[in-house]
Order: sequence, then structure tokens, then C-alpha cells
Amino acid sequence: MDYPPKTLLETRIFRVEQVMQLVDGQPHPRAIVRHPGAVVVLPLLEDDRVCLIQNFRIAVNATLIELPAGTLEPHEPPEHTAARELIEETGYIAGRLEKLHEFLASPGILDERMHLYVARDLTAGPAAREAGEQIENRIVAWDEAMALVDRGEIRDAKTLVGLLWWDRRRRKSP
Repeated sequence: MDYPPKTLLETRIFRVEQVMQLVDGQPHPRAIVRHPGAVVVLPLLEDDRVCLIQNFRIAVNATLIELPAGTLEPHEPPEHTAARELIEETGYIAGRLEKLHEFLASPGILDERMHLYVARDLTAGPAAREAGEQIENRIVAWDEAMALVDRGEIRDAKTLVGLLWWDRRRRKSP
């Protein structure tokens, strides 16, 4: 028997579908958030510094320390999204963008694929934040970024993935 997905909610960015998962021949309803994907950018500055942002997130009613990130627009290559979001959220323009990894944000309920980039050879400029965004740059030395992780002050998963992945790579480099 075929069980087509049923749309439960549709927004400008994502939709929620109910699908049936067959387990032991029996259908079990599951809700899945369908998301177009996103990028997360690790902006590396000279003198071993990183540009983080402080971003108010209404879902958790808190200002979080994060890496810049954003949702893919329809038919937009992830590299273009990364360059655009970096400028919008921080004001920095990347001379070089390198894709590091892809990961799934929360595959138990969400199909969002996150594309991790490192941005280097940065040029400062004005940010182009969207109306209503409460974002501020927070430039820190790399060791301070790792201390923020160690102290539990960075709680955002995409930021933890980006920082810890890059830190591991740095340690392996000669």
C-alpha cells in the first residue's frame, strides 16, 4: 500500500510533512521537517582570530554565540549562499571560500543538509543584516573560541561542528 506524504504546515522556508514509516509491515506516522539546506561559514582573520556572531534566537529566547549561517535560496549553489551570508551577517567579503564538510543538523526530524565552509583572505565592509536581525560581530582569538566551547558558552550545534572540525584539522597540520 502506498502512503504519500501529507503536508501539515508550509512556510516560506520549510514545510512539515507526515510520512508513514513501515516497521514490521505496519505503517507508523512520522513528522519530518523538509528544509532546503543551509550553509555555515568559519571566517578566519589574520593573527589566528575568528569572527563569531552574537545572534538573538527567539526559539530559545537567548543570544547565542554562533558562526554566520543561512538558508539556501532556490537553485542557489551553497558556495554563493556562503559568500552572501558572510557579507550579510558580518560585513566581511571572502577572498577564498573552501568547502570543508557537509552534515545533517537533526536527522531524526529534519532533512536539512548543512554545508560547512572556511572563509579566508577577508576584507571588512558593512554588514547587510535583514530587518529584525539582532546580530553583532564578536571577533576572538582562536584559543578564546576554544575556551568558549570548553566553558559551554557556545551551545549552537553548527558552530560546535565548525569550530571543532577546524580545530581538529589545525592540529593535524604540520
